[in-house]
Amino acid sequence: MINTLLKTLKNHDFVKKARSIAAKMLSFRREIHAYPELAFQEIRTAEFITKCLREIGIRKIKTGIAKTGVICDIGDEPGPVIALRADMDALPIQDGKNAVYASKIPGVMHACGHDAHVAILLGVAELLVEFFREHSISGGVRLLFQPAEESQDQEGFSGAPRMIQEKVLDKVDGIFALHVDSTKPLGKMLVCQGPFTAAVDTFSAWITAIGGHGAYPHDSRDPIWMLAPILTALHGIVARRINPLEPAVLSVCQVHGGSACNVIPHEVFLEGTLRSFSPKVRELLISEVESALTLTRPLGADYRLKILRGYPPTINHPEMTALLQESARTIPGIDEISELPMGMGSEDFSFFCEKVPGTMCQIGAAVGDGIHRPHHSPGFDISERVLPVGAALLADSAIRFLIRGIKK
Repeated sequence: MINTLLKTLKNHDFVKKARSIAAKMLSFRREIHAYPELAFQEIRTAEFITKCLREIGIRKIKTGIAKTGVICDIGDEPGPVIALRADMDALPIQDGKNAVYASKIPGVMHACGHDAHVAILLGVAELLVEFFREHSISGGVRLLFQPAEESQDQEGFSGAPRMIQEKVLDKVDGIFALHVDSTKPLGKMLVCQGPFTAAVDTFSAWITAIGGHGAYPHDSRDPIWMLAPILTALHGIVARRINPLEPAVLSVCQVHGGSACNVIPHEVFLEGTLRSFSPKVRELLISEVESALTLTRPLGADYRLKILRGYPPTINHPEMTALLQESARTIPGIDEISELPMGMGSEDFSFFCEKVPGTMCQIGAAVGDGIHRPHHSPGFDISERVLPVGAALLADSAIRFLIRGIKK
């Protein structure tokens, strides 16, 4: 029975059908790219997604999920349910491109490819609606258009945990996602089993002391002078307190203090990021930051420390990863499947993977003209030829999951 269904899947040829709607996906991507919206502000984007889903013929749509998210269901139970996720939010970056689809919103830009992710998932929706109409198969597919992957709200939650709180994973047995990569060539897919991205936490610290006149430093307790031993201690944490066999990063990325050339400030602010994979290292990094800041006290000052707990590490599930690779090998347009090395970046898809088996891959989307267009930069852009390839990959992977009848 499984072999018969897989043969049906092969004969269906998602790639051919994805290419037939490539122009439509391109228009989706350019519309979203021209009107980017920041985290939890994706109102126009959500309305556009909803309109497109209805035009495709999908009626099981829920909006306002996690403030601005959209979900929809394709297919019917009983049977397994697979979720596919696309993030929707943009970044506070001024678009530096000279393109007809460049951002029309000053200071806001899709500089990480989330516009492409949405366009791909809208393409998947059309492919799957047609597949379920033509073939009898048990189970269903839930599409998650997620807000706020790049940022957190005032309570410290990004879009994924907010969606989970609203029970979008109820009855879901697994989840797939992809991320376009503007630095990798078209036709290349990168994926790994196990750890993919790191846990991320942010520390903010205030060194509070006694300010004074720059001409009379002996009458003050200079917090800028105290920075020297504190920064040395902070940067020594990974080098001397963490097992060198354990991946870890501590970077101090902001230091602010003072307002004039002859005024010793009463306070200095510093902020940085912590990256790790194991829970033990994660907790050790946080406790060692606290220890480093206690150096202020014997020097006659004090400190305040705030830790913002961020995303956990993304752990790709072995069986889900193998299924994604199986699908990729059948997709014309994916010429190379490579091992994706662990990276110290972060991704809130990790929250979904904590709840259900999941995996995320990267697919090459470089323009191919020799110009470097890194993510989170004003010049970011992709080759839109990746859109039908991504849609075919996710649609094929979802149907293979249902054919296998995989349940949690």
